[in-house]
Amino acid sequence: MRSYPVFQRTPSARLLLAASLALQLLLLSACADFSGIDKQSRLTDGNSLSGGATLANLSQTAWPTGAWWQNYRDPQLDTLVQQAVAGSPSLKIAQARIRQASSLAGVARAATLPKVGAEATSTRGLYSSEYIFPPPLGGSWNWDNEITVKASYDLDLWDKDRSALESALDTVHVSAAEARSAQLNLEVAVVRGYLQLATQYALRDIAVTTLAQQTLIASFAQRRLAAGLGTRLEVSQAETALPDARANIEKIDENIALLRNQIAALSGQGPGSGEAIQRPQLAARLVGADHSAPLAIGLPDNVPAHLVGRRPDVIAQRWRVEAMDKNIDVAKAAFYPDINISAFVGLQALGFTNFLSASSAVRGAGPAISLPIFEGGRLRANLGAQTAALDGAIESYNNTLVQALQSVADQIIRLKSQQQQRAQSEQALALSKQSYDLAMRGYQAGLTANINVIQTQLVLLQQQIRVAQIRASYLDSWAQLMQALGGGLGDDLPQPADAVAAEK
Repeated sequence: MRSYPVFQRTPSARLLLAASLALQLLLLSACADFSGIDKQSRLTDGNSLSGGATLANLSQTAWPTGAWWQNYRDPQLDTLVQQAVAGSPSLKIAQARIRQASSLAGVARAATLPKVGAEATSTRGLYSSEYIFPPPLGGSWNWDNEITVKASYDLDLWDKDRSALESALDTVHVSAAEARSAQLNLEVAVVRGYLQLATQYALRDIAVTTLAQQTLIASFAQRRLAAGLGTRLEVSQAETALPDARANIEKIDENIALLRNQIAALSGQGPGSGEAIQRPQLAARLVGADHSAPLAIGLPDNVPAHLVGRRPDVIAQRWRVEAMDKNIDVAKAAFYPDINISAFVGLQALGFTNFLSASSAVRGAGPAISLPIFEGGRLRANLGAQTAALDGAIESYNNTLVQALQSVADQIIRLKSQQQQRAQSEQALALSKQSYDLAMRGYQAGLTANINVIQTQLVLLQQQIRVAQIRASYLDSWAQLMQALGGGLGDDLPQPADAVAAEK
């Protein structure tokens, strides 16, 4: 049976350990050299961004709610958005990223906790007769058996593991905010696609009405020719427009089918699902008289500063900055010594005779200290890389915040302009319709040529299309304004403490 010496810590051993610790701490001051490695970028304060005259003098409204698209008052649109959010593959990918980030945070959390493991080995081997084993063990075959339970704990004196955990938790917040941003983008894509579909139906109504009018003009021309009051030139002029009018309707039908497929795909469904999409109720508001209440142009209070806590993409970038900042702490902690406490207890023996007896017991405990002394510049290079990554994250945040404010201002400019354009185009439409009616009555009475009717009809057609497109553009710009304001999807997302304080 192998015998194991018992080691006791003597005063000289304690002095040696203390001297070793002192030596390492002295070396520490030489190793932890961060000089010349500092971040170059600074976070932009939302309060410092001016909205300018564009965002001034507007009526004050509340921030968008999570179901902002219901303001369009189209039940089919509500259903399509809900289906897209429930079935979109892109959102499921984003949700998978949240679960992945949460699991990685669990891995980082494990590094901050004590570790306990068990090992059991049994090895049969030939022992040398020229080594430390006396006969009859030396020169014979025997079993070397061992069972131990080992425990260790990293004291984490410099918060390296804790900083890594905080970085991982911040990354979970990044994934959650990015998932909300993806959801907002999806909702807006469905709404805008639906508005395009409504626009195509409105244009089809105009095209069908135009074809009917052109067919009527051609019929009048043929009757006038038969009565000897007209010419074949008039008939030819009237009938020339008919093939183009039918082709225009066919092109619009193609666009409708493609938009249905697009909306179905956004929901993660096949084209068959798109075929079930009916004519949008919104189409009726794009042609003819629109007596619905307009979507008002207004902004919540203090938009530049509050966008920080309302837009999911801005929030995601802010959390990314926090995660990168914690990585700096991890990189700096790598310059300092690691101190681990470990212990073990178990049984060890040659052969099986006394393996489970008390005499086979082994146990021990003690610290383990490691200090980087010469790493060939690896630690400084790693700190430099993490610092550059932090600068990049800060500038990405600054850029996202500036673009967010720009998108708000852009949509306000568009909405104001489209209000004016709509008033002018609807006035032009009324005048064009009056001219067409006069020309048509004059043609029926034989007082004017059909070419005058055709020309006034073309002007009327263009004005009808113009009014429908401006109305649709207004609804589309309003959807983009809701997106620029966060769509209500960033309101309940957690934010870094300093970002909340800055917003207030």
